[in-house]
Amino acid sequence: MEAIARLTNVPTSPQKMRMVADMIRGQRVTKALNILKFEARIGARKLEKVLLSAISNWEQKNEGKKIEDADLFVKTIFVDGGTMLKRMRPAPQGRGYKIRKRSNHITIIVDEVAVPKVADSTENKTENNG
Repeated sequence: MEAIARLTNVPTSPQKMRMVADMIRGQRVTKALNILKFEARIGARKLEKVLLSAISNWEQKNEGKKIEDADLFVKTIFVDGGTMLKRMRPAPQGRGYKIRKRSNHITIIVDEVAVPKVADSTENKTENNG
């Protein structure tokens, strides 16, 4: 069973946040937390908080299970552009340069690693008649 966590209007550009998100996409949760803890980029702290929130949401959905037994991984992570504050900066000869202060929305989905089912051995047998 998967769990979702979202954080909206994070005041960093989506491009900078996507660079950090790409590092943990598809990773196990424990490895992703270690990557984010020691990453120096600006978005790592926010992503770490959202990942911890997704783990907590998974715990709420699955009260009888333990995280250690579940073997969680980051199934999906994406960063969308959020609202943009538009400002004007004075420029030479009476012009104005645009300043776009970008923000983003983060969505993380964590899920359990699917254990492949073992097929019945009697179905897989073939007869050799020769």
